[in-house]
Amino acid sequence: MSELSRRSGVPIPTIKFYLREGLLRPGLATASNQAEYDEDHLRRLRLVRALITLGGLSVAAAREVLEAVAEPLDRYETLGVTHYALSAPVPARADKKSGKNAGDGEGGNGSAAEVERLIERVGWNITERSPLREALAAGLRALHEVGADYGADELVPYAELAAATARLDLDQLAGIEDRIDIAERALVLTVLMEPVLAALRRMAQENEAALRYAGEDGSNTGE
Repeated sequence: MSELSRRSGVPIPTIKFYLREGLLRPGLATASNQAEYDEDHLRRLRLVRALITLGGLSVAAAREVLEAVAEPLDRYETLGVTHYALSAPVPARADKKSGKNAGDGEGGNGSAAEVERLIERVGWNITERSPLREALAAGLRALHEVGADYGADELVPYAELAAATARLDLDQLAGIEDRIDIAERALVLTVLMEPVLAALRRMAQENEAALRYAGEDGSNTGE
């Protein structure tokens, strides 16, 4: 177990916790207090850590993902299980009076309908059960509340940029066949790349602002 901890970077007490919770199968017992662990344990441990530490999943949710990827899923299904287990980027907000998620009814602004229009416009294959439909609608409602209304027409250029990013993401899965490796890589790309992409976007905005507006008032911003 000490070698497994060294190679994975996961502390021994955490490994023991994962074993007790059934997230990691026991090693091959070689003595009363010793067991051997192989490469499968290492890969599984890395995925467990990614699910809980990076993805923020509970033990129960992580167990469901692990059970799912143990099934004979194809690459598409494996990615779906992994993505849907993660928290939505914009959580759906409950209506204060009813306790229900705000939609296109009273208090809504047609955001859910705009999401459906966008999906149709760009021709995306998004399942009906995808939590990202409501997450996007929630984001549009938040924009609406501060006077910034975005509909399907305004979102199409952003969707096209997102599609280009998605192609870059999935290109990195080329050649990976193992379901556990696919799930771990998808988690890393989704969770760790999101703040990187956000930082790149803001840097690009700063650069674009400099190109468009720097020196408009005659000041020197180069130093």
